Amino acid sequence: MIQPSSTSEGETRSGMLLGLDILDCPICSQALTIPIFQCDNGHLACSSCCPQLSNKCHTCDSPVGHKRCSAMESVLESVFVPCRNATFGCTKNESYGKKSIHEKVCSFSQCACPAPDCYFTGPYNDIYNHFVDIHCHESKSLSFESGGSVDVQMNIATDKILFLMESKKRLLFALQCFNEPHGVHVAIRCIAPSAPELGKLSYCLYYSMDGHTLTYKSPEVKMVLELSSETPQDNFLFVPHSLLSGESLKMKIIILSQ
Repeated sequence: MIQPSSTSEGETRSGMLLGLDILDCPICSQALTIPIFQCDNGHLACSSCCPQLSNKCHTCDSPVGHKRCSAMESVLESVFVPCRNATFGCTKNESYGKKSIHEKVCSFSQCACPAPDCYFTGPYNDIYNHFVDIHCHESKSLSFESGGSVDVQMNIATDKILFLMESKKRLLFALQCFNEPHGVHVAIRCIAPSAPELGKLSYCLYYSMDGHTLTYKSPEVKMVLELSSETPQDNFLFVPHSLLSGESLKMKIIILSQ
């Protein structure tokens, strides 16, 4: 729905869009966000697509990325839509261009249970309760409180995930090990959206063997709605095979809440 506006005579006008596709970038098909750019012929491009096009219009090759389309930006700010989590309890209505930003931090975002062969979904606090009630005895897991150190041991040949249950904030974390040809990637993920009420979470990983110590301090725990099985490209501790003691991986973990 387009937000009501007032005319010079004081009358209030409103309108309705039959489809929201017109507010998507014609190149990447993602929702347009401010700033929106146009070429001299009026063809639109979002701020993400302009650099990928080398600032040349995808339709006519005219320069694009320097001239803003203020008319479309005004339209974008006037169109309000409900959050996609409205059916789960979210009451927020955001402008179309800011909808995706809100949904990344929405407390009602649906998370997927990370336990193998489980298809339960729900908000992050329900995921914690579900895991504790159903999976904590069948999956490798342990409880902890943020701020304290936790000693863990994993077998890199058989253990891919260790679940960590934070009892104060009732958050579920996953410690993942990815055994690659040159070494082991170790990462911690939190199964939750980046909701403001959760604050900022950081973590430290410590690994020692034969006098060698590896330390990784992450300024922020990566928040995910669904756990990935792909080897991380950032935010991880790398342990070379030369520093491993067989297949055993003993570490100290500290997760901090700010």
